[in-house]
This record gives sequence, C-alpha cells and structure tokens, in this order.
Amino acid sequence: MYKSWKKFRKIKAGVCACLTAVLVSASALPALAMDEIMPYGEVWGGEVATCYTVVDGSGEIQPFRVDLIGKMDGGKGGSRSIMAKASGELIEQTGGVLQGMSGSPVYVDGRLVGALASGIKEMAPYTFFITPIEDMMPLWSLPDNKNKGRLASFDLKKYQEDKAKKAEEDAKKEAEGEKAEGSEDKAADKQEAKPEDVAAEAGEPLTGSEAKIGAEPVKEAAKAESAKGEPAKEAAKAESAKDEPAKEAAKTEPAQEMTKEPKSTLFFSGFNSNGLNYLKKKLDPRGEFSFVPMGIEAGQGYLSTHYNAELQPGSPVGVAVVCGDFSVGASGTVTAVDGKKVLAFGHSFLHKGNVNYFMTEASVVGTISGPAAGMKIANMGAIIGRVNQDRETGIAGILGEFPSVVPMKIQVEDKTLGRQENYGVRIAYDEDFLPQLTAGVVYAAVSKTSDSTAGATAKVDFTIRTDALPAGKVTRSNMFYGAEDVGQNAIGELAQAMNLICSNKDRESAIVDVQAKISVEEGRHTASILSATPEKMTAAPGETVNFKTTIKPYRGEKQTLTIPFTVPKFQQEGLMQLDVRGGGFIPITAAMLLQQVGIETADEEGKNQKVSEKLQNLMDTPKNNEIIIAPGAGQPPTSEKEQKRMIREAAKAAKAQAEEEKKNHKVEFLKDKKEEDETRFETDYIIDNVIHATLKVERP
Repeated sequence: MYKSWKKFRKIKAGVCACLTAVLVSASALPALAMDEIMPYGEVWGGEVATCYTVVDGSGEIQPFRVDLIGKMDGGKGGSRSIMAKASGELIEQTGGVLQGMSGSPVYVDGRLVGALASGIKEMAPYTFFITPIEDMMPLWSLPDNKNKGRLASFDLKKYQEDKAKKAEEDAKKEAEGEKAEGSEDKAADKQEAKPEDVAAEAGEPLTGSEAKIGAEPVKEAAKAESAKGEPAKEAAKAESAKDEPAKEAAKTEPAQEMTKEPKSTLFFSGFNSNGLNYLKKKLDPRGEFSFVPMGIEAGQGYLSTHYNAELQPGSPVGVAVVCGDFSVGASGTVTAVDGKKVLAFGHSFLHKGNVNYFMTEASVVGTISGPAAGMKIANMGAIIGRVNQDRETGIAGILGEFPSVVPMKIQVEDKTLGRQENYGVRIAYDEDFLPQLTAGVVYAAVSKTSDSTAGATAKVDFTIRTDALPAGKVTRSNMFYGAEDVGQNAIGELAQAMNLICSNKDRESAIVDVQAKISVEEGRHTASILSATPEKMTAAPGETVNFKTTIKPYRGEKQTLTIPFTVPKFQQEGLMQLDVRGGGFIPITAAMLLQQVGIETADEEGKNQKVSEKLQNLMDTPKNNEIIIAPGAGQPPTSEKEQKRMIREAAKAAKAQAEEEKKNHKVEFLKDKKEEDETRFETDYIIDNVIHATLKVERP
C-alpha cells in the first residue's frame, strides 16, 4: 500500500522525496491536506486522467487510465457529472468498472477532478460517470445536528486504566481478607452507576468502542513489516504477469450493468437466510437495495476501534449502521481527505441526509464479474470514525469522532438442542432504523441459535435502559408460541417498545443499551382453562376468595391451580360476572361498548398519552402465560337481539358512571379501582382461552 501511495503522490511535484522520508520513518503519518482540485468549469472532453483504487488483498492503491468524454449538467437543481471511459491492464483484469470502486478519485495533471460514481445500464462496463469534487466538498460544511445525545461521552482509555488500577486494589483487599466488603461496595457502585459507566463495564461504550491497549506499538510494527514486504509484492506482481492467458479468458465474461442512479448495495454479515429475509422485509420493504454477504476482517474483534486511523484517496472505506456479531453496511472508496475530514462513494449510501453512522476500515478481498453484476468484495474492519452526511453526491465523515450508539447484548438458549449463544452488536443511533434493526438482530440471533422454523415456544425477557420514562428502563417478560416461526412472534413487543421510544414527539430519548434473553423450546406449551370455581359463592367487598382453576396443557395431564381473587372494595352488591382468561386475551371495556353503539369516546389512552405512559402500559399489559380473573361481561347471550340489548344497557350504564365520576372528580378513585379489579396468576403455559364465572357480592 505504501509503495503505491508513493507512486500516487508523485503526481504532485516536489512531494515525493518528502513523502518517502515520512514513510520510512517509524512515526505516524501526518494528517493529509486536501489535494488541489480541478473545478467543473475547467473540465473539457478529451483530457487523459488517472483513477486510483484497490482491487485485491494486497491493499495496494493502483492506477488505471481514464479518458474524459464530456460533461453533463442536469440544469437548475439537477446534478452534474462527467462522462468517462476506463482502460488499461488493471481495468481489463477486473472486467470493467465495478460496484465498490465508487468514490475512487480521478486526477488530471495532479488535480482532483472528482469521484468515480456510476454507469448506465446496457452500456459497456468501461464507461462511467464522475461526480465533480466541486459538488462533493460542500458536504463538509452542511449542518450537523446528529450525535447530540444527552449521554455524555467519556475517555475510554482512561476508564480502562482506572479499571485496571482498581482491579489491582481489589486483589490486594482480597488478599487481606476484605473480599466480602469489596463485593458489597461493587454491588452498591453498580446500583448507583451512571448509564455510561455501566455500558462501559459491559465493554460497550456509548460514543465509541473498545480501545486497543498498546495499539500504537502494534501499528508501528505493522508499518515496519509493510516496508519489509516490498520485495514480496514485486515477486507477486511478476507471478501475476505469468497468468495473462487466464486473464484474457476471464475478459470474455460480461461485466456488471450499472445504472445512472445505481441501486444501493447493503453488505451484511452474521445473518443466516431466515434472518436476512426478515431484515430485508423490515429494512427494505420496497426492494430498493441489493444485499451482499460481507466478512469481518480477521483479528479485528467484533467491537474493535482504531482511534488514530488514517485514510488516503483510493483507500477502501466502509459505512455501517450495525457493527458486531451482526453487521449491516456498505463499502466503497475514499475520494478526498483533508486532515480528519473524509469524502467518499461519489453517490449516496441510503440518501438520508444528516446521519449518525459508523465509518469503518475495509479490506478488499477481490473482484467479481459476471453476467448480471460485478463488484469489489471487501471485509469490514475496525470502527475509525463517524459518517455524518449521506447525500446525492457522496458521503462525508470525520476520522476519530465516533457516533452515539445503542449497545445491545442478546442471549439465546435452545433447550431442545442444549445450545446457548451470546451475541453483541452496536447499532448507530438513528431513530428511523433503530426499531427495525433491533428487532432484526434479535430475530437473527434466535434463528441462528435454534436453527429451526418448526412450531416452538419462546420465553422472552428484555430490558431497555432509557430516559423515556421516569423509572429509567423498560422491562418486559412474556411467552410466545409460533406454529411456524416463533422468532417473529417473540420480537414483537421489543420492536413495539423501540418504536414508542424512537417516535417520541416531545423530545429525542436517550437509549443507554438493550439487553434481551430468549429461551426457545420445540413444541407447543399452551394450555386451556377448563373450569374456575370459587371456594364459596358469596363474598363481601374487599374479601379474598380462592378459585380452584383447572387447566389442560396441550397433550398433557390436567392441573389444578389455586388462584386468589380479591373482590374490589367498591363493588356493588349483587351477582358479579367474572372473566377467567389468558393474559393475551383483550377484555371488553366500557369504551369498546360505547364505540360499538356509535358513541364517541375520548382517546385518552391513545394519541394524547405521553410516551412514558405508553411504555408503562406495555410493561403492565398482562402476559400470555398469566391467568387473569377480573370483572367481565359474563356468559354472552345466545340471541343477537339479547346481545344488542345488553350492549345498549352496558353502554348507558358506562356513560352514566363516567359522567358521575367526572362530576365528583374521582380520578384517583378510578386509578385505584383499576389496580384492584383484577388478579394475575403466572403459569408455565400460554393460556389460550377464556371462560366465565360468577360470584355473589353481599355487604356484611
């Protein structure tokens, strides 16, 4: 790479000798200055240009010839481009201009013209269009309002040093017999810890990622090794020259047909076929993207970060929305570097404007050309910065500045297979994608671990730490059964919670992290309620009565449960109708009855609710594996006429009661009443039906 970089920079007079001295030194390269540009107005057809890119695992930035044909201007508000044609040994070897070369810088007489960007369908793969650098540079000065989360960043290196020092102190205390006291202190510290500290404790900081201890010596050693490797590269080139007949045969394969506005390509890793299909459905419902497998650079670790990474024009670069055991992103080529500022791609990634995405290293594996498509395949490497602009003319980002993220840990156990796996990812904080990506990653983890789409039962526990509600976290536990694919059922409530947080109309909510634990077992763990009989038929308001409840598990033996039910303190005397149901069944409410007879009701539990209230309602929603005993409509009448009569009477009574309670300002009374009205009893089965019972209420 360094040899080609020297050759590349020779196009600038007087630079070569100085640059060579820098490259052979052991010190880090200085930040690159922006190359001199050639404005769009000075470009004319007929010039011979040079384009630079990486096409194989050597990492060398290699040149190929470009002939500029002419300019195209879309007019007022339209885009400008320069038509060009590639030629030469390198481009013949690859079979034309490919995806992944996007962003490759094009120079005329040492001045940067722009970025290789796109082609036209049905045209030869050697013809392409250049996005003028003059149209890309404004990306650096566009407003950047992302990455403004309320969670303060911290110095991770210092944190790890302090952590190591504290570990030494703890070891000394343990040796002195103070282990128990130290454990109590740790537990107290963890309980009172700040969100960002707890995230770091898990190895997943909020605004960056794990520091590589001693990374600089490793980098310097790598540079020295690279310098030694020049003879080997020369030998490899000589060997490559012997393979010309094979290359000539490869040239007969048709190359990729690119469009003027190319369909975006998303690279992914970690997803199996089921996980990828789900991700496509959620992330790309209109089929706008093509999805291509991507690898992770060997030895990087799934959460590694380079704090002092360097890029140069022609280097491969990645942009990602998810990094870790599951990754989603794209790779392309760097167009220009000015200090820590980077321009790349020459076209948009997702065309989302001001964004908050990961900038990553990328290592090219090789190129593929074929009848329908061709591309440069790359592995994703360490996180090196933040992409903050995703516009029509390209992407822009900053090295050494990292996006706010949502760390996520997933534990999946398949009890049938006796298998347990732990997964970790970081998702860039983008409210448009967070719910879909969170759900997609969890589903992929379940799908990979359980390795089946047969009927199964899942127990799901998740915690989202967020400032979207006063308690500071959303917690939920539930059971689900799926006859075909339980994973899709299991992630529904997590996706719902993330949707609520990300659609907060009052303010942007901070999310500290997400943790999910899913246990899957093949088979149907459901049960039906057969009967529910009170131990006595008459009770007073406020009195507790035990109900002997018989359930029948699917293909199992009957079981009898004793469930206590407390009669509401304000229950009227007379016959009390009770629903005994599974938690997944929605009870008939007074509001529903009013709506059935055409009476409008205030949507107090809908659009007028705050996000914190909606999240609390989600947490309070009965679980599918709970048996609920609560006042209900009782056994439904047999005739349609009788049903309508009861609905009218119930609606009339509900309306009168609501008006009376409003008149007497009984808001708190209603709140207390709602809490006391029902009894919940958790079981090991998903309860799949509802029955009815009666109890006579008499005041003593």
